[in-house]
Amino acid sequence: MSKKIELTKAMQEHMIGLIQQYFKKERGEDLGDLAALLMLDFFVEKMAPEFYNIGVFDAYRYMGDCVEDMLGIQKYSK
Repeated sequence: MSKKIELTKAMQEHMIGLIQQYFKKERGEDLGDLAALLMLDFFVEKMAPEFYNIGVFDAYRYMGDCVEDMLGIQKYSK
């Protein structure tokens, strides 16, 4: 079950701006909207799934810890 990561128009525009700012600051280059969009598409397609998977694993580990903690609230009769 592979779903494509979709960005809203506002998110896309914001991220394009961030990419353009980065290139201007770090490389002294003016990056056009199309070039920034293509770069964003590459990041979303090739890299975002890896970051997503890291988040899923972190959530899995966190939930596992929470479930383990639940055992500590058990009540035993004497």
